[in-house]
Amino acid sequence: MSVRTARRVEHATQLPSQRAAARDWRTRPNPFADVWDSEIVPLLRSVAKLKAITLLRKLQEDHPDRFPDSMRRTLERHIGRWRALEGPGKEVFFPQTYQPGIRGLSDFTHMDKLGVTIGGAAFPHMLYHFVLAFSRWEYANVVEGAGSFTALAAGLQNALWQAGGCPREHRSDSLSAAFRNLQEEQDFTTRYNALLVHYGMEGTRNNRGLGHENGSVESSHRYLKDQIDQALELRGYREFADRAGYDEFVRGVVMRRNRRNAAAFNVEREYLRDLPEHRATDFTEEEARVTRSGTFIVLGVLYSAPSRLIGHRMKIRLYSDRLDCYLSGALVHSMARGVRVCGGRLGHVLDYRHFIDSLKRKPQAWRGLVFRDELFPREAYRRIWEQLDARLTPRDACKAMVGLLELAAHHGVEAILADRLDALLLAGELPDLDQLRHEFAPRQAQCPDVVIEMPSVAIYDTLLDEVLA
Repeated sequence: MSVRTARRVEHATQLPSQRAAARDWRTRPNPFADVWDSEIVPLLRSVAKLKAITLLRKLQEDHPDRFPDSMRRTLERHIGRWRALEGPGKEVFFPQTYQPGIRGLSDFTHMDKLGVTIGGAAFPHMLYHFVLAFSRWEYANVVEGAGSFTALAAGLQNALWQAGGCPREHRSDSLSAAFRNLQEEQDFTTRYNALLVHYGMEGTRNNRGLGHENGSVESSHRYLKDQIDQALELRGYREFADRAGYDEFVRGVVMRRNRRNAAAFNVEREYLRDLPEHRATDFTEEEARVTRSGTFIVLGVLYSAPSRLIGHRMKIRLYSDRLDCYLSGALVHSMARGVRVCGGRLGHVLDYRHFIDSLKRKPQAWRGLVFRDELFPREAYRRIWEQLDARLTPRDACKAMVGLLELAAHHGVEAILADRLDALLLAGELPDLDQLRHEFAPRQAQCPDVVIEMPSVAIYDTLLDEVLA
């Protein structure tokens, strides 16, 4: 309260409720009086979403030098009053009462704005998020790429088995990110319905474009992402050594959130239905042949395989985070799942270890290799190649680079060798391959010569005499 107001209250002879009503007359003419009914109201009735600034700009175009920008707030008050008295009705949001064990909700949310990096590279990803409506118990796991059926099936089943039971109803949005065409949508619907039948749940979904109908999980997205962001701020950096480290970090944030809802979850857990005896299928199957270059393509992503599989056609099971390759029913290869690149280009998931033995025999193939830039295991190897290529002959540069990769692959020194290469780059020096081999992969010392003296046969005669005696 200001000093002036305090003096006025102190010297007043009446209570505020006893004073005369505030004035109801205008102190200046209405600047929109002559255009309100003829121009503004018809536009508001025809297009309900028009904003005051849009109408002000139109008035400025139709009536130059008459309606300055300072009139914006006045026009907003006029429009707000008209919409309250004569405007269209607004949508009503109905708060819901949830019963324990009735509804679980799933959704995907983008996490790119958090700026998480893995191994020094940006990590674009989504989060699968499951919430029990009554207790607000949550489950979340990291998903690379878009939300697919495999990501939904894996995430939903992980959540149910972690919760220890199934709600009666599973609610989601339209999940349009899970398919790209009508045929894929039909296949998704069939497999999704089979998944719900397996767990005895009824599937429901909100109307397309009305995310608030899935509000129990939609509203939790913001709070979960905000807490992950705050945990990253507290951590001090957003870099992770590998995907497993980031998964564990997100899992820790979710567990801390669930501790607050532990009492309600203990109540709801008693109402959850029993789980089936086993999980349902959470993968899709594809086939691919390994080419002469030791690679195969699945859903727009180029993968590498051990050279012994060249020429074989494999059955491939695609999970949300990996793919398993089978040959004649036996698991022969497994690796992380890749993501298709926008613009029609192939994504790449290539392991330099699959090519190093062949490159050792033909090191000059390194320079012109189509997917050479995808084979560097760490940024230090890429930078050292740039220096080798600039300062050595093409032949020596390729031999040195292949030698470094061989050392990293065959002797398990990829990380510490990368640190050494960073130090050499900082000092402006090139690596000495022989010295590095001696340091990180010393050869086994030669075995000493052992001389065995054969005993005389006569000794056995003496031994025999003692036995007979």
